[in-house]
Amino acid sequence: MDFNNLIQTVLVYALPVIFAITVHEAAHGYVARYFGDNTAQALGRVTLNPIPHIDPIGTILMPLMLYFATSGAFLFGYAKPVPVNFGALRRPKRDMIWVALAGPASNFIQAILWAVAFVVMRAMDVQETFFLKMAQAGVLANLVMWAFNLFPLPPLDGGRILVGLLPMRQAILVSRVEPYGFFIVLALVVAGVLGNWWLRPLMGFGYGVIDVLLTPLLSLLG
Repeated sequence: MDFNNLIQTVLVYALPVIFAITVHEAAHGYVARYFGDNTAQALGRVTLNPIPHIDPIGTILMPLMLYFATSGAFLFGYAKPVPVNFGALRRPKRDMIWVALAGPASNFIQAILWAVAFVVMRAMDVQETFFLKMAQAGVLANLVMWAFNLFPLPPLDGGRILVGLLPMRQAILVSRVEPYGFFIVLALVVAGVLGNWWLRPLMGFGYGVIDVLLTPLLSLLG
């Protein structure tokens, strides 16, 4: 394992990943507060301070251990989930969808902003590869978070969106998976199923959308 390469990778990804996690979790709390649930606000989780959102094991220790164990081929981690009392929402079943969607939506917006930063730096002939790689890392990290969290299985955001969209009887059945959802998702990640059949196609779609959105900017700067 090349220690210098590890340090460089950590430095390139550190800021984009911290922003991705912090804004994702804060977005959940902000939208929950908007729809009537102040749980996250009372616990200080509607904040852009990354410290309350970082889980020492899931955000730091697990990704580092997996990086060393797999030589960087496989990474997985998580932040502290923002507590939401869905029963306190004005219309719990409908509002649950917006609360869950807020996190992935914030990541997609961040991916667009990092892509804009990359295009602008290239147009300004910025030669510092560290900043260019950081912008690319910002796009990648946020698209991974966006796609991963949209997987339709509780407790991921996509699972909660699915529960909110389904009729009540089917929604109750799907919600019962939540206590085991993390282990199911982890097994699908390790088996390569989630990566090959969900992440890669969805991220390819995400990159395509960003390319289309950046076309006017590229024309203007070109």
